[in-house]
Amino acid sequence: MTTHLESAFTIDVWEPAEGDALAEPEGRGPATGRALVRKTYTGPLAGTSVAELLTTQGEGGAAYLAQERVVGELEGRAGSFVLQHGAAGGDGQELRQWAYVVAGSGTGGLAGLQGTGILAHELLTLDYELP
Repeated sequence: MTTHLESAFTIDVWEPAEGDALAEPEGRGPATGRALVRKTYTGPLAGTSVAELLTTQGEGGAAYLAQERVVGELEGRAGSFVLQHGAAGGDGQELRQWAYVVAGSGTGGLAGLQGTGILAHELLTLDYELP
């Protein structure tokens, strides 16, 4: 049975990485970067996380891609799992956001967790199943 959750999060740490490995020669092209992000989740999913983000900010659009390990409790079950998530949009384009629980990434009481959703405006929305 699929369950729907909405859990708020706060960004506790945002550490940009040094340098820009994806930079265009001679400084042309959109700004790209990497960041380490630490969060705290509250609500039906309670815990902490650490994520690695890749970002791009152009004149007419922006995008990010992240892998995030969440350690916490869901439905009274403690464990961890990995979310892969991202968003992309720009002038005249619909913003596309997505998040997936990486198959097989659940540990402890969250082993077997499956789900899809979005992360937006400090809120994780996730439709999930636990065995």
